[in-house]
Amino acid sequence: MPSFFKGRKPKKNQQPDPENQASDTSEEQLQDSLSDNLATIKQKTGNSSDVVVRQLKMGKDSELKTAIVYVEGIVDNQSIQEFLLQSMMKDDHKEKLNQNDALELISEDMMTVGNVSSITTWDKLFSSLMSGDTLVMVDGIAKALSACTKGGETRSISESTTQMVVRGPKGAFTESIGTNTSMIRRIIKTPDLWMESLKVGRVTKTDVTLMYIHGIANDSVVEEIRQRVNKIDIDSILESGYIEQLIEDQTMTPFPTIFNTERPDVVAGNLFEGRIAIFVDGTPFVLIAPAVFIQFFQSAEDYYARFDIATSIRLLRILMFTISLIAPATFVAVTTFHQEMVPTTLIVAIAAQRESVPFPAFVEALLMEITFEILREAGIRLPKAIGSAVSIVGALVIGQAAVQASIVSPAMVIIVSITAIASFATPSFDMAISARLIRFLFMIGAATFGFYGIILIFLMMVVHLCGLRSFGVPYMAPFAPFIPVNNKDTFIRLPWWTLRQRPRLISANTMREGPKQGPKPPASRTMVNRDGKEGDNRES
Repeated sequence: MPSFFKGRKPKKNQQPDPENQASDTSEEQLQDSLSDNLATIKQKTGNSSDVVVRQLKMGKDSELKTAIVYVEGIVDNQSIQEFLLQSMMKDDHKEKLNQNDALELISEDMMTVGNVSSITTWDKLFSSLMSGDTLVMVDGIAKALSACTKGGETRSISESTTQMVVRGPKGAFTESIGTNTSMIRRIIKTPDLWMESLKVGRVTKTDVTLMYIHGIANDSVVEEIRQRVNKIDIDSILESGYIEQLIEDQTMTPFPTIFNTERPDVVAGNLFEGRIAIFVDGTPFVLIAPAVFIQFFQSAEDYYARFDIATSIRLLRILMFTISLIAPATFVAVTTFHQEMVPTTLIVAIAAQRESVPFPAFVEALLMEITFEILREAGIRLPKAIGSAVSIVGALVIGQAAVQASIVSPAMVIIVSITAIASFATPSFDMAISARLIRFLFMIGAATFGFYGIILIFLMMVVHLCGLRSFGVPYMAPFAPFIPVNNKDTFIRLPWWTLRQRPRLISANTMREGPKQGPKPPASRTMVNRDGKEGDNRES
């Protein structure tokens, strides 16, 4: 045992971390020798087979050594062939080339790629190379040219699989950040749509873009988001969930405080309300901040349908969310403490069903809820061809077998099934998961104090929600604090011509539309004849 600690104790003789050494030398300047630079690139990349080095000879007597370096698979090979190699290998500029201004001549007269920049440090060189750019290096010049040739195989734009609508745009985001931002540009055609590009992650150097509409978004919120993203110090960012967990206001809460979506029209609508969108390369899910509680019950289709239809559907979602929270807890409280609140015929039927069940109502509900959660998770993880079949058949078989074995009562199976179906009606998956977790707290309160326990847990949840903030914006706005003018698009949605103002706590410019935008039918109500003239259309 002492030898074990003795082997771990001395840290002075440990060798320095090669990654730290690389970071210390990452700001070194490029060398004049082309062979030394290429050797450094090969050494740093471990002689990787996908790093392609193409050496050329240019100049009048082919005495000028040149090299093109790129990473296979993340570049557009056609762009390299047509806009770089063919232009550089022509004889038109060979007599003009000399060692002093070779890179300038290549950049100005030969390279027909849109974006070309100059690089002098190793850190920028490797960052550009691993991002899909092509490097052009000339012997005798301690500088390199970076040409934007990003490409490779990417997923095409397809329909959203998590936020489907009957009416509205069908396109969804992809894993390419350039494609995602361009989809928003096609919707919002204004120069006030500003974007800020950042790189997050010491190793992955993931592209992160902040997007907002200048003049509508609150500058203080934009600055707060910018500071939080810039403070992130982590080795890898693989999905927008990393960013969400690192910049959110409060971690110890089951409720999501940052909204995410994969629909461009949802992002555009939130940008017009003054929110900020955070795009992360490699994921189709875009973060939207700040977020409020009622936002997670709104669907894109609510704004494409008539206001009365949208209001009734939104109220139905709120009802389904409430059922998914307290339905099992209510059944436990009624059967355990408050039998007098149920009609006599119904309570006698429930008591007859539970006569052979050996467990209390709370244990019965807990077993069924855990079983349904297992089936739900198994249905998600199984292959698509058999996942739905296993989850449905498993629920039916297990439920029927549990009833026949007198483990649970038929009424409990019905309650748990209704609860599971109601949880699917919530548009936001993050909010639906929160309800699945909080449901167990309500069940514990109901098993302990009955309806008093349910009310106690509910009050604690409301107090917790009122204390949450999303980048300084109250989570329960516009209910707490109560803003009457912003309550036209909460539980209900009034007609578009009444929604003149944007959310006051989020947007810097609250006026959305001009006055008197309501429908104005013509004063004449007479019918129109076939010849287009107004008058009586009755046959003479």
